Amino acid sequence: MRRIRMPNHFHHAESVTRQSCLSIICRIFTHNAVGELIFTGTQNCIRTMSVIFQQARIINPLQHVDITGTVKVSDEGIIEEVVYGEETLAASSADRVLDLRGQILAPGLFDMHCHFREPGQEYKETLESGSKAAAAGGFTGVALMPNTKPVIDSPLGVAYIRHHATALPIDLEVIGAMTVASKGEHLAPFGKFRSYGVTAVSDDGSAIQNSQITRLAFEYASNFDLLIIQHCEERSLTMGGIMNEGLFSTQLGLKGIPDVSEAITLSRDLLLMRYLEQHKLHDPLRRPRYHVAHISTKAALDLVRKAKQDGLQVTCEVTPHHFTLCDEDLFHAEMKGNYIMKPPLSSRENREALLEGLADGTIDAIATDHAPHASHEKESPSDQVAFGITGLETSLALTITELVDKKVVSMSRAIELLSVNPRTIMRLKPLLFAPGETANFTIIDPCALWSLTADSIKSKSTNTPFLNRPLKGRSRGIFHKGQLLESDGV
Repeated sequence: MRRIRMPNHFHHAESVTRQSCLSIICRIFTHNAVGELIFTGTQNCIRTMSVIFQQARIINPLQHVDITGTVKVSDEGIIEEVVYGEETLAASSADRVLDLRGQILAPGLFDMHCHFREPGQEYKETLESGSKAAAAGGFTGVALMPNTKPVIDSPLGVAYIRHHATALPIDLEVIGAMTVASKGEHLAPFGKFRSYGVTAVSDDGSAIQNSQITRLAFEYASNFDLLIIQHCEERSLTMGGIMNEGLFSTQLGLKGIPDVSEAITLSRDLLLMRYLEQHKLHDPLRRPRYHVAHISTKAALDLVRKAKQDGLQVTCEVTPHHFTLCDEDLFHAEMKGNYIMKPPLSSRENREALLEGLADGTIDAIATDHAPHASHEKESPSDQVAFGITGLETSLALTITELVDKKVVSMSRAIELLSVNPRTIMRLKPLLFAPGETANFTIIDPCALWSLTADSIKSKSTNTPFLNRPLKGRSRGIFHKGQLLESDGV
């Protein structure tokens, strides 16, 4: 990434030589010997530059906007002016103008399901390397799952992430653990989480198996308006499993994971939600909010679709690898470790159901489940491989290649899935193209043809099945925190 920092306000003209600043005449006053304020003349002062995003296709589903326009942003990262149509904005000699004809200017992408491994497993990923990967993929913010070492099950872990995130180019939201050490036995301190700005809790990677603990989690989370994010997996069915159970697992001689395990846990949780809403959690009390992580099967999608029709506050996400690949791809893969994750790549029929769910609106968000692992953890025999793959650097491209280009969803719907909805689900501030709003953009080249190579990866890990795969569409850069970060090679 090439980082261009918007200059701060300067107090001494002689200390500034940057071409990005403009000299203007300022009137100078000073105090005389008796303390009176007197005019002493004029001198050159410094006006800092603005950035003008000229003639982009501006897309923001939240504002029902999909139109050519121009946006001017101050050196402090605040939107100064927005015009739509062919009209352009005049630029001073100090301003930087980006000609974005043929490019998309979208509200900054947000990934609500990531693993940056810090603290505890920095050999796989760090907050810094994960942020670089996110920025390269066009994301201006991500939410981090709590299954680090130690688990983020107290405000101390939240404070650690927040402290180290201040100098990073993207926003890091923290998802707190649902139970202590994510063991599913005792609830974590939801109230303290909320006081530290946490908006969601999860035991991602290890669904709570005890129904009473799950019920208490619903009640406790509702008290603090926290979102419950569930990794739906009935572990008594999946223990020891490597890939989706079916013809291909049988042919490979690998223990299978029955796809019904996802729907079983989800069905239990939705029954508990219905029970609590009927008997306890209704007006004037807050209703529970529930989000299904990395949904992967038709049976689970049907349950979500019905729950939404019944008025339950239920949302779900899908990963790019689940809407792009299936278990047959693992069967034919040479490097099988990069095709092994949880939930596993499912059948072709389940993949088709996911595409239908994206098209009809049942699926609310696209999230990567970015899960970096060291090479030795993915190059092991299939029954010893670590679950998960990286995804931040290919998510946008796979969305355009597999969904937009194939007419599954529109580009506006893609932005909704990658930016608007994840922020809404996480109760984050909406991003608007309007004067006075903080600039938080992703610049997208929807026609760029490229491939991710091992040498170009910004993540610390390279465990992805999409290396050297032809892709269409990529981030040209992001503008966030008053900084323009341009993607390498664009």
